[in-house]
Amino acid sequence: MMTDSRFQTRFWRIALPLLVGVAVLFVWQGAVTAFDVPSFVLPAPTLIAESLVANFGSLMGSLVVTLRVTVAAFLLASVGGVALAILFVQNRAVETALFPYAIILQVTPVVAIAPLILIWVGFDQVELALLILAWIVAFFPVLSNTVLGLRSVDHNLTDLFRLYGASRLQTLIELQLPAALPYILAGMKISGGLALIGAVVAEFVAGSGASTGLAWRIVEAGNRLDIPKMFAALFLLSLLGIAIFFLLSLVEYLLLRRWHESVIRREG
Repeated sequence: MMTDSRFQTRFWRIALPLLVGVAVLFVWQGAVTAFDVPSFVLPAPTLIAESLVANFGSLMGSLVVTLRVTVAAFLLASVGGVALAILFVQNRAVETALFPYAIILQVTPVVAIAPLILIWVGFDQVELALLILAWIVAFFPVLSNTVLGLRSVDHNLTDLFRLYGASRLQTLIELQLPAALPYILAGMKISGGLALIGAVVAEFVAGSGASTGLAWRIVEAGNRLDIPKMFAALFLLSLLGIAIFFLLSLVEYLLLRRWHESVIRREG
């Protein structure tokens, strides 16, 4: 009986959002048709689908560019954020000296510094500039969450490790990192979405056709009043963001499902 209940719960978790999405599309299509809304104001879902099929090659090529920048920025932010967080926790002086600058990077608008990054990197290296800007946006959540996780270890367990003569490296690997894993994964889930946002914003700022990512396709379509193509590009961006979120959620589930309360309670 419990198995059937869990199956029904999982089924509705998947089916309910899909049903809501289908209902919204039907209402959207019906409203555009009934009120004869011009396509350059709000295209119907069927027209967006036609534009997606017609421009599939160019849009998918742009999707690959945006995805490449997003994944590279996310990986750099994850590795760099965790490594720097470990350094901060191990050495208070380093944290005191560098953490304010990490905060400055976080609060500085990407739009404001993007032209400067483009000049420094060179306009012939636009993708590298996009990578730097996306990394700046995605870096801080991993750093701050990892620092919080490493400092949230049960002090009794830390004292026990000291009592048994564990080195700082052993304590880090066998106690602090496993205990901080839920925090690290939460930071990575935030960072994945921010890396995509950072890549898109950076592409907008780069402008002038130098970037061939999805953001430039949106700008290009808007300039030509090709609104169905714009919505098609937005649809692909949304799918990419959803895919990143669910992939990272799957990684979180696989790593935590056997021992952490956040997953065990959700399963129950």
